Amino acid sequence: MTRRKLSLAQETRVMLRLLRMSPQRSILFWLCIALLVVISATAYGQIRLNAWNKPFYDALSNRDFLGFVGQLQVFVVLGGVLLALNVAQTWFNQMLRMRLREALTRDLFDQWLAPRRAFMIAGAGEIGVNPDQRIHEDVRHLSDLTTDLGVGLLQATLLLFSFIGVLWALSSGVVFLISGESYVVPGYMVWCALFYAGAASLASWKVGRPLIPLNAEHYARESDLRFALVHVNEHAEGIAAYRGEKEEKTRLDHELDRVLEILRRLVSAITNLTWVTAGYGWFTIVAPIIVAAPAYFSGGLTLGGLLMSAGAFTQVQQSLRWFVDNAGAIADWSATLHRVIGFRQALLQMDSVGEETSRIEICEKGDRLVLDRLRILSPAGCSVLDQDRIEIAPGEHVLAVGPPASGKTCLFRALAGLWPWGEGAVITPVGGVMFMPKRPFIPDGPLRDVLAYPLRAEDFAEEDYVFALTRLGFAYLSKVLDRRARWDRELTEREQQGVAFARLLLHKPHCVVIDGAVGALAADLRKTLFQIFSKELKSAALLCIDGPQAEPDCFDRVVHLNLDREGECLKEEAA
Repeated sequence: MTRRKLSLAQETRVMLRLLRMSPQRSILFWLCIALLVVISATAYGQIRLNAWNKPFYDALSNRDFLGFVGQLQVFVVLGGVLLALNVAQTWFNQMLRMRLREALTRDLFDQWLAPRRAFMIAGAGEIGVNPDQRIHEDVRHLSDLTTDLGVGLLQATLLLFSFIGVLWALSSGVVFLISGESYVVPGYMVWCALFYAGAASLASWKVGRPLIPLNAEHYARESDLRFALVHVNEHAEGIAAYRGEKEEKTRLDHELDRVLEILRRLVSAITNLTWVTAGYGWFTIVAPIIVAAPAYFSGGLTLGGLLMSAGAFTQVQQSLRWFVDNAGAIADWSATLHRVIGFRQALLQMDSVGEETSRIEICEKGDRLVLDRLRILSPAGCSVLDQDRIEIAPGEHVLAVGPPASGKTCLFRALAGLWPWGEGAVITPVGGVMFMPKRPFIPDGPLRDVLAYPLRAEDFAEEDYVFALTRLGFAYLSKVLDRRARWDRELTEREQQGVAFARLLLHKPHCVVIDGAVGALAADLRKTLFQIFSKELKSAALLCIDGPQAEPDCFDRVVHLNLDREGECLKEEAA
């Protein structure tokens, strides 16, 4: 599948659009309004504080003690108000980043867990690797960066418009004496601030631009290392049993080396950027004084006026240098936005994967499972059953046998609606079908919830849980129904299979499709299972998909699945 890459502007518009459609949009809107009010009030307070510099330092230079004390009282009021505004801004900032993360994460939940998408994206190449990293860590980082950069940009913009007028007015006091003639450059200090910040911003962009792809690659490699660590932890018992610690350490060392390699490149890029940002910051200490010095030495400004002009210049150039100070963060934000929105776009495109290839029709009708002229396309070829039309009536048990690599799993996925490519139709009985893959899915949580999945635990009575477990030979598990645990790690493979079939007995579906799970069962458990299909689930249609080792005597009839390698096949990019 070829994915269309979006530009940074397009990705930003996608994020803004999904936020506008989010259930959190009202809260986000009012938080933004609150921040705007607080930041505006802070900007006004900083203007008053900057104006306070002149009378305060003039009182000092004139040794006016009463004036000095009076200005200290003014400062206490201004400082107290600004402190309260700073605290309020911090609270709104933290709330905004929390709500922003909630909106983005819930949206990705919706897109990722739409029907078939989580399954499809897993086979879509690099974009489907470690979706947990993109949904958890990348969204968290994107929310933090978006909030901090957005609030910082808003604050810088308001301060710029607030102080640029002050600085323009103060520029009239800067008089140049040349050959006895006086010259005044309108807005002299404003133009100096614009040139100063503009030059630094341009340099920062050129030097910091390589950080964008480097950060994107960094997050991808960190994700790979995290997955490798989780994989070792999940399979620690098997690794220890095979004495494979040395091999796993070699693999982890390799993943760590890949992370360290990109980190070295990041260190070099960040160091180069620091030459620009730090150099600009150090020169900023004296730049405002140098720019306003002509007016001071000509007598046009007092010491207080000089410091007030320098303060206004500093505020303007700090607003203009927002890009300089945040060049690295902007590059980081761009890379993170690309990973999050790229993942979201890939999920949306999963619905159109292989759209030029014919599709299998699936519908719900009647009381039996029907496979009508079913042909399943895969990259290996076309899987075909030996009968054009197969009808499985209620209570009938059918075995579909196929040799290795004949497409048995593709058949199971096609019946479940997970593999749509092919021809023909699948008609499922009204009331639904329960599909049981080779590996039973055992979610986390109380065992009661595991058995009821995907329904609610309260949908079944206590005696139903006890009976289902007892019938499969696992009565002892009924004593821990309310205990929360990682059951997929705590239960043995046999117990996990028993729980999966106890779930089947609990739900009592109209039709059951099993992919190779029956043949892997222990003899006693397999015998119990067929007794259940003869009694408690005698009205359920059953289709088992298995290999040649399956026991046909337990079924009413057998159909065969074969793979035509010379016929039509599914192109790799479609899958």
